[in-house]
Amino acid sequence: MDERNVPTGNDKDSHPVATGAGAVIGGAAGGVAGGAAAGAAVGGVTGPVGAAIGAAAGAVVGALAGKGIANAVDPAAEDAYWRDNYTSRPYVAGGSYDDYGPAYMYGVDAYTRYPNRPFDEVEPDLSNRWASARGRSSLEWSQAKHASRDAWQRVSDTVERAIPGDSDRDGR
Repeated sequence: MDERNVPTGNDKDSHPVATGAGAVIGGAAGGVAGGAAAGAAVGGVTGPVGAAIGAAAGAVVGALAGKGIANAVDPAAEDAYWRDNYTSRPYVAGGSYDDYGPAYMYGVDAYTRYPNRPFDEVEPDLSNRWASARGRSSLEWSQAKHASRDAWQRVSDTVERAIPGDSDRDGR
């Protein structure tokens, strides 16, 4: 990922996640899962026609869930939150928001790219890509990963509040 793909929060009218990974992944995953469940339930009663109807219904439900995830994540709001709160975080030892901001936005963006995987699982990939995504941040990944993880968790918690159940599979 290069810095052109990291949301900056400067365009108040754009909502890149709503048309990006969250909508696609949520729609596809929800469509498949919902279609399979609904198709199996209806298909057991009416055969292949019921399975086809269930798959179509599942795709619609999944797309709506994907849109819910996408709309729950507002990069501009995340940027504003972290700008106001980054100094209170235990891993911040001096430095300006110009250093930490890209790490927070990287975590937000990473969550939308890997919504069904835990941070620890994708951290090696994020580490490898940080050098090209960091923009003007002076933080090395060993420092930036704490801010990225923090932003990832905040987005995960936001999505979980927007969608009932344990959508991030963290047991909460």
